[in-house]
Amino acid sequence: MDCFTVSIVSGTILRKWQNDVILRIALLFGLFQALMPLAGWLAMQFFAARVEAYGHVIAFFLLLFIGGRMIWESIRSSHGEEADEKQRSVFCPERLSTQLLLAVATSIDALAVGVSMAVTGYDTWSSLGLPLAVIGLVSFFFALLGHWLGIRYGRSVSRRLKPEMLGGLILVALGIKILLL
Repeated sequence: MDCFTVSIVSGTILRKWQNDVILRIALLFGLFQALMPLAGWLAMQFFAARVEAYGHVIAFFLLLFIGGRMIWESIRSSHGEEADEKQRSVFCPERLSTQLLLAVATSIDALAVGVSMAVTGYDTWSSLGLPLAVIGLVSFFFALLGHWLGIRYGRSVSRRLKPEMLGGLILVALGIKILLL
């Protein structure tokens, strides 16, 4: 659901369908959502307690950083500080660095899923294949749907509230949700 929410914000900021950008984001979200449980499963024998104990804290700080920057830039731009929109925004969906950071931040909690898979009977590579493929494909399609919703309905929201402010608030809220749950 995190990648779905972030995709809605991304679509709102993009404002038009850009095949290369949206497909890359959806692929990265799907890939990271599928690979993080695998990484958690692999890490189980080395440092399972740390993954469970600190993964949500890392995700919280990543989302807090990105969301906080978006809120700050939204406030700063409303006070007349001019800058090129693409260079100013920390949440520029076209940037590969932004896409990678968001894919990692929204999938870190999936490390714990991999740890739980290791202790609940998924003990071979072949037993992991189907669940990881489903996780990746569902995340991919949710990211596409989120972008469509953001592009389709984001204009009406962005007339009332700046997309950067809304996106920042949503990312901070996601971070808090991950930290508390």
